[in-house]
Amino acid sequence: MKIIISPAKKMKQDTDTMEYYGMPVFWQEAEYLKEYLRGLDYQQAKEIWKCNDKIAALNYERFARMDLSENLTPALLSYEGIQYQYMAPAVFEDQAFQYVEEHLVILSGFYGLLKPFDGIVPYRLEMQAAIHLGNYRNLYDYWGNKIYQEIFREAEVVLNLASKEYSKCITSYLQPGDRILTCRFGELRGGKVVEKGTQVKMARGEMVRFLAQNKVEDTETIKEFRGLGYRYEEELSDEAVYVFLKEKN
Repeated sequence: MKIIISPAKKMKQDTDTMEYYGMPVFWQEAEYLKEYLRGLDYQQAKEIWKCNDKIAALNYERFARMDLSENLTPALLSYEGIQYQYMAPAVFEDQAFQYVEEHLVILSGFYGLLKPFDGIVPYRLEMQAAIHLGNYRNLYDYWGNKIYQEIFREAEVVLNLASKEYSKCITSYLQPGDRILTCRFGELRGGKVVEKGTQVKMARGEMVRFLAQNKVEDTETIKEFRGLGYRYEEELSDEAVYVFLKEKN
């Protein structure tokens, strides 16, 4: 089983806490993107990043001096978004680290996909960014089916904890026989499951921590997740989608 998650916009560099183990499988593709972004002027880059001047200036400077082989941080410790805060990998025990190294995959607009201990640098490039790379219309076109092929090369089932923006890199190429299981986290309103962005990110992080701490190897055990007051709802779920509803106080 492989578990896919989204990256986070906010990143940090930490070369002291833990050693990285290897390099991203698509580092050459990332090198091409680096050179492309480095060739843009400030305004062009800012339009791609869709951010304020402070964040744009930080990232423009990052790309200007970026070296994909130096001052690297393990990918899992590089991201600082809500999902990663609730996952709390910095306090994982050894068995949890071993689990995520085997099962977890971080999807990335810049690196394509990352294993937890791949060495990376801070960057800003969302998968849905409006970027034109020669004959490639966007990043989905640039990455093509590479990410899908790399993940399903080893996985019999993929647990999807990523946003649609990122999971699209895989779902667009699914073949008969491929199994991908998506988890939804929400509340029941008017007979419909309503998902709230921040709470979903929190739940996804908690789910990864639950899976890692319990070394979950099968899809049935996923149903036992109780983090943040969520409970599996059999009647709303099927083989492709597991629905978890937040219990009412």
